[in-house]
Amino acid sequence: MKRIIFALALILVAQSIFAQDWAKERLNKSPRHGEWVDFKSGDRTIKAFVVYPERKDKAPVVLVIHEIFGLTDWVRGVCDQLAENGVIAIAPDLLSGQTFEDVDGARKAIAALLKEQVKADLNAASDYALTKIPATNGMLGVCGFCWGGGWTFAYASVNPKLRAAYSFYGTPVDNAEDAARIACPVYGFYAEKDERVNAGIPKAEELMKAAGKKYEPVIYKDATHGFMREGESPTGSPENKKARDDAWARWKTLLEQL
Repeated sequence: MKRIIFALALILVAQSIFAQDWAKERLNKSPRHGEWVDFKSGDRTIKAFVVYPERKDKAPVVLVIHEIFGLTDWVRGVCDQLAENGVIAIAPDLLSGQTFEDVDGARKAIAALLKEQVKADLNAASDYALTKIPATNGMLGVCGFCWGGGWTFAYASVNPKLRAAYSFYGTPVDNAEDAARIACPVYGFYAEKDERVNAGIPKAEELMKAAGKKYEPVIYKDATHGFMREGESPTGSPENKKARDDAWARWKTLLEQL
């Protein structure tokens, strides 16, 4: 019986991740301009979702790296919320050209991505943002969630043009070489009930300090992994909703410094 209940719970979680009607509704009601764009990464065509803020001057751009579940409606909603806070957001679909039927299929597709391909695709998205979006002021940041949070930290050591990195519950840097290559401040957003990820924070703090780099991790009390998405969901727990609200308050202040 316990196994059946656990299996049903997993099915419900999977359905809540893919069936994000609440996130799609927010997008449909947004007054901001959002659009799909295509650009090349080597021989491949990458699709990306871009949302523009409502402002009269040029704006910074933030590269959004999606979760292990792919470019979902919630991730596109985050782009809209970033634009609401004054920045251009671009979220490349790193599974462009692939199809899958469920959450497990998306996970497997993400896990099969080669690191060099991900780096190339993120570089292509960054180049597109800085050279093909006339509304940007040339300031570039990166954010990511879960799998994308880990890549946010990793990408900070790849792209010297980055001015800030916002890593949400992603595995932090774990070697001195990568830490030394990081070119911008890294701001971490972590859940208290997420020891799998949090276990790497102390070492990352040591490595970043030794390399003379800025790393500011914050752990949100009683939150669980994925609290930015779960805290926005109508079925999210009070703890995750509070963590999301607190994280957004911090993030908005940091975005103003970009």
